[in-house]
Amino acid sequence: MKLFSNAFIAVLLGLSLAAMTQAAGNASAGKNKVATCGACHGNDGNSLIPSNPKLAGQGEKYLLKQLKDVQRGDREIAMMTGLLDNLNDQDLADIAAYYASQTQTQGASEAKWVELGEEIYRNGNHERGIPSCTGCHGPAGAGNAPAGFPMIAGQHAEYIAIQLRHFSVGNRN
Repeated sequence: MKLFSNAFIAVLLGLSLAAMTQAAGNASAGKNKVATCGACHGNDGNSLIPSNPKLAGQGEKYLLKQLKDVQRGDREIAMMTGLLDNLNDQDLADIAAYYASQTQTQGASEAKWVELGEEIYRNGNHERGIPSCTGCHGPAGAGNAPAGFPMIAGQHAEYIAIQLRHFSVGNRN
């Protein structure tokens, strides 16, 4: 029994060390790697294009996952085809760290939609099978960075609508 427990501890220790040796993102280095990204997402990650997401202030874990998914082709974004092909894991981690370190600008919504949006966000829509958003994105839409759930507060309404349509048909990573 002691042999099993020692082996188990050794495996856990090895996995822990492997996780710690993975490349950590460097925001300063990332700033020098986002010139191409700025055309669509803004130099500081605050896109001015309503159909493109704001990346500023998003959790680093979430951003890194999305970058890797796009690079592998697991998340298809036509406008990003090939843009990440020549970047390694450290480059992606640096870019994620840079955008995570930025401050997101506030978004705006048409007043007529705010009340309905807040109702669905907090309570979902049981008749249509739509769960509330607060479970994953938090009561204020700030996301859950450790769990990898994105911040959606301040995001462009058009971008959110596009992503909700994708999500509703299972076309979302």
